[in-house]
Amino acid sequence: MQRGNLIVFEGIDGAGTTTQAVELRRRFAASGLPATVMAQPSGGPVGMLIRQILKGRLVTVGNKPPGWITMSLLFAADRQDLQESELEPSLRDGMNVICDRYVQSSVVYQSVGAGRDEAIPWILEINRHMRRPDVVFYLRVDAADAQRRRVERSERPEIYDDLEFQKLLAEAYDRVGSAFPDVPFITLDGSRPVGEIADDVWAAVERIRATGAPK
Repeated sequence: MQRGNLIVFEGIDGAGTTTQAVELRRRFAASGLPATVMAQPSGGPVGMLIRQILKGRLVTVGNKPPGWITMSLLFAADRQDLQESELEPSLRDGMNVICDRYVQSSVVYQSVGAGRDEAIPWILEINRHMRRPDVVFYLRVDAADAQRRRVERSERPEIYDDLEFQKLLAEAYDRVGSAFPDVPFITLDGSRPVGEIADDVWAAVERIRATGAPK
């Protein structure tokens, strides 16, 4: 049985990663190909804890969320748990796994939270056992536009939703590919219509399936 592909969507909050992940799964299904969507944080025990923190429902001393080191470790633990319990078994069974965020998110969010790029090697180290994606799609959007999208969806604000913080995240995302030299990165204009972006994604996925290369 042919092993499935691991496809990742990345971008700041409101970039459209979830929308494109779902659309890609729909296109796989329409082509008669098995695919599933997994999100990080996951729905597992560590992931649910992280979701409570992101929603501001769980704080530490001083009524503040945990620091970047704690969050890095929590995300790494959740990611490893998801890999062992769902991601790797699905890939072995020939399922194409579409991940709504992956290690790249940790590098961006936690290094910005730390306030220094020197945190990146350590974040990469605690995630070093994670499988390398076959491709990462980075949906690039303006931070203010992404904020408007979140407001329009009436989403409850999360701890990373501050506009100035999101601007820093956007800048970090623009250079995060350099931290993953062996991972194919495709940057897409996330401000375009959903269908146009999905067309570009599907074209790249078909190339990967045919040749093993996204470009």
